[in-house]
Amino acid sequence: MTRTVLESKSRTVVIGFDEPFCVIGERINPTGRKKLAAELEAGDFSTVERDALEQVACGAMVLDVNAGVVYNSNPDPNQTEPPLMRRMVELVQGLVDVPLCIDSSVPGALEAGLAAAEGRPLLNSVTGEEERLERVLPLVRKYNVPVVAISNDDTGISEDPDVRFAVARKIVQRAADFGIPACDIVVDPLVMPVGAMASAGQQVFALVRRLRDELGVNTTCGASNISFGLPHRHGINAAFLPMAIGAGMTSAIMNPVRPVEMEAVRAANFLMNHDANGGEWIRFSRVLDQVAEGMPFAEASQAAAEAGAGRGGRRRRRG
Repeated sequence: MTRTVLESKSRTVVIGFDEPFCVIGERINPTGRKKLAAELEAGDFSTVERDALEQVACGAMVLDVNAGVVYNSNPDPNQTEPPLMRRMVELVQGLVDVPLCIDSSVPGALEAGLAAAEGRPLLNSVTGEEERLERVLPLVRKYNVPVVAISNDDTGISEDPDVRFAVARKIVQRAADFGIPACDIVVDPLVMPVGAMASAGQQVFALVRRLRDELGVNTTCGASNISFGLPHRHGINAAFLPMAIGAGMTSAIMNPVRPVEMEAVRAANFLMNHDANGGEWIRFSRVLDQVAEGMPFAEASQAAAEAGAGRGGRRRRRG
């Protein structure tokens, strides 16, 4: 079975068909967050620190780090984004021990993040565009890291799932030319908004099955894309995630601080037999009980983790 191995300085996370679904926390990203963008330009990283700690407390196994701020003082991201990415990577990995996903459209920022990262991060991303392939795949090879492969190319994003599959296959083949194995390619088949395309869910489920069965690659997506523009989005996301997991999707870039989505992921892990004896589900149920009593989700999750560590410690002392 395909195993995509990510590492921080002290922790290993494996993305795979027989592994628990990998939750990649999306919140360290200034896109659409004007307050965060302004803070980053001003050198204020307090929200980044809070988001890093909160996401890991809530169950994120990997953290996406995106430094895509267009500075008012300097609109050239090729100049501003690489040093910001380095600083953010160093900050986040000093706070939490999970692997990182270094996320940028600027090749210089990708390399700055890779140079600063400890362990084996996930690189986000390469597309089927020729220029992007020629600039990003050498970085993947140089740093020996896995990469997210997004299924669009020089013609844009196709609504035809067969075209998106063909783009993914092209990226896998081109990566092989650089000596990059398929296990280090995590394909994003591109989730379309179901509000704009009624077949969006069916398309991505079929694509994920093909990517697993025909290319043998792990998969990811921006999970919230499915509900874009719709009311009560978290309910749609919570329905989408287990269906995608059942189709073979092995990770998602998503918001882990939403209990309803994390409940869906935990339940899917149990139902897919990726949660031995339901131990994680039982632990998570205690978190939900505390949330129902009024405790914030992040605090309840942190308390449960600390209580579990405490019980483990006592058992070791008795042994």
